[in-house]
Amino acid sequence: MASLLLSNPIVSSSFLGKNLSFNGNIRKSTLSALVFRSPRCAAADATYGGNTPKYPRSNVWDPYKRLGITTDASEEEVWSSRNFLLDQYGSHERSAESIEAAFEKILMTSFQNRKKTKINLKTRLKKKVEESPPWVQNLLAFVELPPTIIILRRLFLFSFMAFWSVMNSAEGGPAFQVALSLFACIYFLNDKSKSIGRACLIGFGSLVVGWVCGSCVVPIIPAAILQPTWTLELLTSLVVYIFLFVGCTFLK
Repeated sequence: MASLLLSNPIVSSSFLGKNLSFNGNIRKSTLSALVFRSPRCAAADATYGGNTPKYPRSNVWDPYKRLGITTDASEEEVWSSRNFLLDQYGSHERSAESIEAAFEKILMTSFQNRKKTKINLKTRLKKKVEESPPWVQNLLAFVELPPTIIILRRLFLFSFMAFWSVMNSAEGGPAFQVALSLFACIYFLNDKSKSIGRACLIGFGSLVVGWVCGSCVVPIIPAAILQPTWTLELLTSLVVYIFLFVGCTFLK
């Protein structure tokens, strides 16, 4: 046995360097030094080691069942289920990919359903308008829905005028604020229709209608909920601001 080991140059040099003796029996420590493992096997054991959990429903086709939720689950429940499963099985690559794929499929389905709902709503509204009486169709022909940013900007402007009128109620009437609001209404209408005559007609019409409605509605309001400094003129002007806002924003 000793002669066979010494015939190998690698083993013999290792043995000579360590001053090992061959008196019939090779030491157990020397034999254990000859046993080694493949680097690839060691790396695989270090990576997986049998400790990485695998998601048991990775191959389930239904994305809702894969995430363990119902088809009527809310968006918050979908996110919670996804985050919980990733915390448990995120270290396993295939499990994480399966969870993310189901999550993305559910979100895409939800987005498509919302889009279809909006389209169906517009179709229904259009159908109802077409089925409405002629006078309703003629009335709706003068109405438009501008972008949200335009609505918010004009709402802010007339709300500021109303706030200014209320804050200045103890010093004088809101005539100046109403005049500014009328000028702004005519300006917006002219910018939209490119007709100063049409803009003035709609602007003054909104002012008159708002003032008449305010004069009829304000006296009905109980005086107990009003401030002592709030006059009839001030409260009527607040109603006028609403009509001016609607006139320059939603009328063509």
